[in-house]
Amino acid sequence: MAVIAKIEIQKRNKSRYNVFLTKGQSVEYALSVDEDLLIKHRLTKGLEIDESTLIQLIDEDEKKKTYNLAINFLSYRMRSVHEMKQYLEKKEKEQKHINEVINELLQQGFLNDEEFAKAYIRSKQLTLMKGPLKLKQELLQKGVDDAVIEAAMASFSEEVQKEKIVTWLEKQQSKKSGKVSSKAFKEKLSNQLVTKGYSQRVIVEALQLVDFPEEFTEEWEAICFQGNKMKRKLEGKFTGWEYEQRLKQQLFRKGFPMDVIEQYISEGEN
Repeated sequence: MAVIAKIEIQKRNKSRYNVFLTKGQSVEYALSVDEDLLIKHRLTKGLEIDESTLIQLIDEDEKKKTYNLAINFLSYRMRSVHEMKQYLEKKEKEQKHINEVINELLQQGFLNDEEFAKAYIRSKQLTLMKGPLKLKQELLQKGVDDAVIEAAMASFSEEVQKEKIVTWLEKQQSKKSGKVSSKAFKEKLSNQLVTKGYSQRVIVEALQLVDFPEEFTEEWEAICFQGNKMKRKLEGKFTGWEYEQRLKQQLFRKGFPMDVIEQYISEGEN
């Protein structure tokens, strides 16, 4: 049986206390405890403490450290249960303490995968224009259950998706270069939306809702730029009919309509 000789508050952490025990004629540092445990076990100078109580205090304090780590991790943003488990394991906390702390956080409402998924979807929609396929992939990586994700996605209907895409497309129109065809520009935007996680069907339907002004002057400038580049590559290699067909094919692949291609070639001949 040992006796508490003194209790000192830590200099760097005012919520933790160092406990010293009398052993024989000497006073030795025994352990440090959180303020909550100090109060719970009524630790004071002169209190007798046996080995089993000492072991219990150490165990409870380790759990308290695990809990404090978890709360600090949550202070930056919401976390999924899987994220929290991975974080505490990385910090080399005992598995029993991890499980106990996660259960407490679930009961207290600090961890909730349903709310986490909803908040994650809202946040990414606003900041990164991410679509449902991308969001689902990311939530699965964070350990959120598939059924929970599907329920959270209910607020992100196809109509909402199309509204967001249309707004985004209208903003992109000002970025169109005079060096590419309108068709190529639309294909570029469509590919970007696929990368962001939207389905091809929703993208196509949204594109039909946007009025893309296809001014002839702009299209003509683009075909002249691309056509002159292609001519320099083809001249010297091909002549006559073969030269003209190859030029047509390459311009068509660049997204220019055939009537504009024919006019460009006709203008060139004249």
